[in-house]
Amino acid sequence: DLHWADQPSLALLQFVARELGGARLLIIGTYRDMELSRQHPLAEALGELTRERLFQRVLLRGLTQDDVGRFIEMTSGNTAPRGLAEAVHTQTEGNPLFVTEVVRLLVQEGALTPDPSSSGRGETRGRGEGESWTLRIPEGVREVIGRRLNRLSQRCNEALTVASIIGREFTLAQIRPLVEEITEDRLFEVLEEALSSRVIEELPQSVGRYQFTHALIQETLSAELSLTRRVRLHARIAQALEDLYGDDAESHAAELAHHYSEAEAMIGSEKLVRYSLLAGERALAGYANEEALAQFERALVAKEGSLTGSEGATDAETAAILSGLGHAQIALNQHQKAISSLSLAFDYYVDAGDPSRAVAIAANPHSVDLFRGMREIISRAVQLAPAGSLESGRVLSSHGYCCGLTGGGYESAQDAFDQALAIARANNDTALEMRVLANSANIDGWHLRWETCLAKSLQALALDSGVNDFYSKLRAHLWAWRALIASGGDIEGARFHAAEMRSTAERLRDAIWLPRSFYYEAWLFSFAGRWSSARDISDKGLVLFPINRSLLGPRALMEYQVGDVTQGSVYMRRFLDSEVATTDPAAHSAAVVAARIFCITGDAALLDTVQRDAQYLISSSLSNPFTVHSGRCGLALIAAQEGNVSLCGELYPILVAQRGTCEVATDLAMDRLLGLLSKIMGNLDQATGHFEDALAFCRKAGYRPELAWTCCDYA
Repeated sequence: DLHWADQPSLALLQFVARELGGARLLIIGTYRDMELSRQHPLAEALGELTRERLFQRVLLRGLTQDDVGRFIEMTSGNTAPRGLAEAVHTQTEGNPLFVTEVVRLLVQEGALTPDPSSSGRGETRGRGEGESWTLRIPEGVREVIGRRLNRLSQRCNEALTVASIIGREFTLAQIRPLVEEITEDRLFEVLEEALSSRVIEELPQSVGRYQFTHALIQETLSAELSLTRRVRLHARIAQALEDLYGDDAESHAAELAHHYSEAEAMIGSEKLVRYSLLAGERALAGYANEEALAQFERALVAKEGSLTGSEGATDAETAAILSGLGHAQIALNQHQKAISSLSLAFDYYVDAGDPSRAVAIAANPHSVDLFRGMREIISRAVQLAPAGSLESGRVLSSHGYCCGLTGGGYESAQDAFDQALAIARANNDTALEMRVLANSANIDGWHLRWETCLAKSLQALALDSGVNDFYSKLRAHLWAWRALIASGGDIEGARFHAAEMRSTAERLRDAIWLPRSFYYEAWLFSFAGRWSSARDISDKGLVLFPINRSLLGPRALMEYQVGDVTQGSVYMRRFLDSEVATTDPAAHSAAVVAARIFCITGDAALLDTVQRDAQYLISSSLSNPFTVHSGRCGLALIAAQEGNVSLCGELYPILVAQRGTCEVATDLAMDRLLGLLSKIMGNLDQATGHFEDALAFCRKAGYRPELAWTCCDYA
């Protein structure tokens, strides 16, 4: 019944579908296509699965007339009367739900009772020889269900109506206090009556647990209630369930939040807010992020004016809701919304004199976007945390990262990191020490300080045992990878870090880090000229993330390098059409990738892309030495290809500081680029020196395609 699935369930289905490639497992899901609109979450999920070719669609038609006859025999235990199967099939068009309900109705009404004169032959009383059956099939399936329910006792209908408001599933313990003036024995009899009519069925996992045999039976019963009565019944159910669960009520927070939400008009929002908040926190802890988001949003709306624009949170409960909402938004990559939510919660805790909770909000962002967006909060939190405390160490680690993201903030970053590291070591806090080292390595990398970047990354990873800080681990592996690639030191060592990144990202199912991990692993094979392996890894990543720029740009360059212009242009077009943020690694490589492809194809349309992206990376207030360097490399390649002597002369003295390394986004040897610039500038002796250095660098590093490009340009 996928047409009733919620967003988290569909997200789980998509995840499992992607993991089935090597498994001997088949999943079958059913849905009624007439239930779907373009806005239905299943429509979007099916679109994603179709694009990734992860499922086959099988259109189910109605049952045949023979099938209907067999079903009548199985249901009634007798041979179907002559003409009945044809009549049922004609009137229902073989729709299984209609067939089921109509035949069960006929059984209940005695139309399919055994003929006493049949002498045990299992024949059914029917019409005379040659007579046809004329059935009155109700207009809709709910009317069929209604006729079946009308044959049950009043007490049974009352009990089932209460159960329908509880949900598709219910227990004897839940329903007992809600059905008035009835003993437990009589309630058992009532439920047995519903069981014998196949309106409900027992669930095998526990005694006294039932479910409606079809969701439409539940819907039919609940729809017969007036709005006022339904609200009153939800209120009674909520209060009865809360009493039933007692001290364990928090474990049933989502269920209670649902009933209190439906009863809000009658009993107010206090308990709705409480249980929605608890349900959101439990969902967040269980990685049910969409569910958490929905619970926190419902709690926030129910606060009735607690959040009024810039005034922020007005009480501790609202602040807790905003904090939870912010973390759910982070998990779903809604970073701008998350920053707004967390800022309001932070302001409340500051004003309320609760620095501990305020500092906790600022202590551990997971991405560059969050560090930048929360910079002001983090800076304020530094002043709030008690000097020398672990809280201070955590927020100083974040503060150092924020400082180091700008071109002139390196020294301030190191000062913050030194303080945080001293706190971590004084308190023997391995987790904090690892985080500080990983963040510090990250900033060294942004500032092109490859030697210290690698050393700090390896120190952080040496502390990983027993520490569950997966994002610090990811950052340390990432910058160890980049440092090894940039210095041309150890391609096999870099492969280890890429594999560890993918393993950790897959464990987290993080939508930012997972495509990056495929990108880094595929790129390593490409650097070594192992095109088949590079394609295999790239294909796996693109199945999961078909419009991710981190994967599309390198794949386009790979295809152009081996001469497949048709495939290269396909990936390049998708690369240029996709969205990108400057903090995405794809933004750093965009100018260089486009410039290298221009050098192969001479496609003038790429010039605008290179110049636009490069100028943005160089001039943006969000840029740092790493991103500026990538932009300059893109411009330098174009300048050399176009013979622009002036621009080559302008860029050479800036880029020469990075001789002996490579531009990590595309393995472009800096000495090859400097050789090209020197040639255009007319300094052939200088060009020769750079090309010789580039040859030595590529041979030592094992960068075979780049070695081939160097030989070509040198020749």
